[in-house]
Amino acid sequence: MDRREVAAVLAYIGRLDPRTIRTETSEARDQIAQWHELLADVPLATEHGWDARAAIRAHILDSPYPILPVDVARKWRSHRRDRLGRHTDPTPATDPDNVSAWRAELASRRHAVAIGTAAPSTHQQITSGRVQPDLETRLRAIGSCIPPAVRTELAPYRPARAAREAAIAQGHPDYLSVRCSWCQAQAGELCRSRRVGPDGGARGNAPRATPHPSRIDLATTKAQQPAMAA
Repeated sequence: MDRREVAAVLAYIGRLDPRTIRTETSEARDQIAQWHELLADVPLATEHGWDARAAIRAHILDSPYPILPVDVARKWRSHRRDRLGRHTDPTPATDPDNVSAWRAELASRRHAVAIGTAAPSTHQQITSGRVQPDLETRLRAIGSCIPPAVRTELAPYRPARAAREAAIAQGHPDYLSVRCSWCQAQAGELCRSRRVGPDGGARGNAPRATPHPSRIDLATTKAQQPAMAA
């Protein structure tokens, strides 16, 4: 605020709380100087949610004590922290190889949000990029975000998943869609090898590349039930 804005604020406060009015010229001048010293970097109002008069009115309604310039400054700092806390730094339009320009754009945008001339961007960066126009068409064509060639190359490193996908492709039911009654693996989880020790307790808990036969039978029976009912 400049001195004129500070004087207008003090006049507004005087109408709401006559205790703050200074009748002497020297006292009024000192009061304006004191308020200006603390509110020089506080805007009178911004386009995005801040109005010093609203903060002053709220203080007068909530507190029995006369308002001080530091009360307004603290409310502005809290408002600014809240805005910056909700800002998620969308990806700058500058070339990322130009580090100085990239940082300058980020800093200028944060400064605009802090002083209230720009609204905070509450969207995460992952949603701020441009979507390729042919992305949905390509996904519908290949049926998955993993291309078939890449899936084939990954098969040796994911034998259980590869066996499951091959079985489904051949028309077999998804064996992992049901719970295994032998190893107690939940639906969607791989079966576990369970070996019985001499004391009768279970030994071993390694994942199996293939499901247990009882799980296969259960999944097959469940898949056949709709056909039998029809």
